[in-house]
Amino acid sequence: MEDRSHLTTLKGAYDHKMMEVTLRVRRYAGEGARAHTETYTVDVPVTATLLDCLDEIKDKQDGTLAFRKSCRMAVCGSCGMRMDGGAVLACKTAMKPFVDAGHTVTVSPMGNLPVIKDLVVDMAPFWSKIRAIKPYLDTGGAKAPEKEWRVTPVQGHLVSKEALCILCGCCVSECISMESDPDFLGPAALAKAYRFVGDVRDGDTRARLKDLSGAHGIWDCTRCYFCNQRCPKGVDPRDAIAKLGAEAFREGLTRDEGARHAKVFVNSAHKGGFLRETELVPKTIGPVAAITQIPFALQLARAGKVPNPLAPHKAKDNAEVKRLWKLLESQAPKQKERANSGAPIDGTES
Repeated sequence: MEDRSHLTTLKGAYDHKMMEVTLRVRRYAGEGARAHTETYTVDVPVTATLLDCLDEIKDKQDGTLAFRKSCRMAVCGSCGMRMDGGAVLACKTAMKPFVDAGHTVTVSPMGNLPVIKDLVVDMAPFWSKIRAIKPYLDTGGAKAPEKEWRVTPVQGHLVSKEALCILCGCCVSECISMESDPDFLGPAALAKAYRFVGDVRDGDTRARLKDLSGAHGIWDCTRCYFCNQRCPKGVDPRDAIAKLGAEAFREGLTRDEGARHAKVFVNSAHKGGFLRETELVPKTIGPVAAITQIPFALQLARAGKVPNPLAPHKAKDNAEVKRLWKLLESQAPKQKERANSGAPIDGTES
């Protein structure tokens, strides 16, 4: 007869290893109500996640607590919320490390989205941004293959990270640009946009990039990298936004002030290995608009914050900078060509 005693041992171990978790939860009853914080203590298995704790509170202590959930497997993206001020997926956040540290966590709704009740936010603004970037392939009128599109592993790899997005909104919650400008498309929508810009089957690249390069688009990102830090799936939205910027440059779409600002950085690094601060403002907003900034520039000059424009500083090894620059410029078209053809980017045989 098969020995099944080990199953009993495992079952008993999981059944009896419990821990006490205390949560501070931000409560909000709806429009016109004042938000407040309530504290709950629950006994849960040592394997419990934040979502397990919230379930325990709702099932046994307070049935009025509102939060979203669905798959419990970090796939659907429903249970996004803030824990100690940073966005997380509740189903993916283990509580034992916090219990071991003696720390009581504070749970609140995601940021940059209207709160409906407790930990539930209105995702309508989020979805409007996703719809705005045309989240589907557009072949540009090209005739589709009779059988199927064939995408090589190399071609698929170009958008593999962006394809991991589960649209949970954690990146949007922490976006500084969206906090100051609610109309900014935001990291989730822009990462999704690159999912199609970088897809070899899409034939609408230039039109997409032109739309994304306008107001509230690519160049409104402040590069804080909070979206990368908080993304639970490793999509790295800021990296996707950088790729969109590079593609916009490649298409010659550099009329936006943000694009011109980036171009000054690029050209300065090429010329001398450093940023030429005195060129930044006039080349970004134009010489006429820059005149209005003269009083501020004079204040900076008196404080010793303006370098001499007649003697810009250069890196000691600027020749090496230019050599690396030329090497990258020579490799970029080849890598793009090999990716579009499906050949391995590193030159190895598949």
